[in-house]
Amino acid sequence: MKEKVEAVINQVRPYLQRDGGDVELVSVEDDGVVKVRLKGACSG
Repeated sequence: MKEKVEAVINQVRPYLQRDGGDVELVSVEDDGVVKVRLKGACSG
């Protein structure tokens, strides 16, 4: 599951970086909850 989430994040990341932001995968829980940290321009 974690690999699938990372693959999707890697697809979205270039769009976030173009706007001065980024995304970091924090965790993938056993119940399917995905936690990410938005950085830069996306942090608000």
